[in-house]
Amino acid sequence: MVHVNYLAVLVAAVAVFVLGWLWYSPLLFYKPWMRLRGMDPVAAMAGAKMPGGKLLIELVRCLVLAYVIARFVALLGVSGGLGAVHFGLSLWVGFPVILLTGSVLWENIPWKLAAIHAGDWLVKMLVIPIIVSAWR
Repeated sequence: MVHVNYLAVLVAAVAVFVLGWLWYSPLLFYKPWMRLRGMDPVAAMAGAKMPGGKLLIELVRCLVLAYVIARFVALLGVSGGLGAVHFGLSLWVGFPVILLTGSVLWENIPWKLAAIHAGDWLVKMLVIPIIVSAWR
């Protein structure tokens, strides 16, 4: 039986949810993200409101991601900060980077837009294993 610390999963999920919000906020990458999507950042911000349903779905996505990573951390015996970072980097390269590269190659997604998303995924793939491995 694999032991998963559900409190660590919750903390990791909330942490990456908040960091994701910050990543795509005007404090960091909102303007280039919107421009690369073909939208005017100023006009989009003027009529912007926080869509509660989408935020709830995003929180659930973060919870599922944190739980799955916590299971892998437990199953693989990942421990220590360096082990968590190596594991997170492996996950990042093996999944989001590969998927985003496919989007750039085959769906004509601008590479700069993919890079913004890849950065967000890098943060998630590092923060979650660090939190759940430290809190086992």
